[in-house]
Amino acid sequence: MLALVVFLLTAVMPVFFGRLRVVPYWLAVQALALAWALASSHVQTPAHSLAVVLEVVLVRGLLAPWLMHGVLTRRGEGALELMPSNLFAWAVAVALIVMAFEFGGAAVAETGTFTLGVVGACVAIAFLVLSTNEAGSAQWSALLLLENALALFESLLPDPWALPVHVALSLVYLLTLAAARYLLAPVRAAEPPADPITDGAGAPAASSAEVP
Repeated sequence: MLALVVFLLTAVMPVFFGRLRVVPYWLAVQALALAWALASSHVQTPAHSLAVVLEVVLVRGLLAPWLMHGVLTRRGEGALELMPSNLFAWAVAVALIVMAFEFGGAAVAETGTFTLGVVGACVAIAFLVLSTNEAGSAQWSALLLLENALALFESLLPDPWALPVHVALSLVYLLTLAAARYLLAPVRAAEPPADPITDGAGAPAASSAEVP
């Protein structure tokens, strides 16, 4: 339960009260909470749980925040908001979170109600950010949040996903990181051509080879 609460807070807090510059740190904490939740959900398969935890910590908890921090630093977008700071957007976000938990209570048994509510709330927040923020870095953050929520859904399953499924999910996550880092790389402005050397009258001066 504590891991799920931390996971939910890392999705809600930066959207309501944070800037893009703090998103990498929230993603790192969210990855730790995700690893904790996945490790405690399938204790009967320790080898599988260990492999999943290592993948989550190394890729989602270290590599993704490091790449995002570098992109935000180069683009200078750290001060941007994830979601517009107005009462309408906040009301929509709160309504989506409440609806997600209501859906979780109606869709699964009591043991998985809170987990499905957290997954639904994170997915709703991710889609809300995608629909309200046109900045590439903000949409990248929403995609990573969405993929973390889908990974958390595994904790609801009676048996963990097969290894090929985990490999496919990891490849999709890595492709998301690589594509976003490439697309969000800052474009260098073309340097203007150098002006020719002119004489006092404004006409181009003759080169030394043209002087008799």
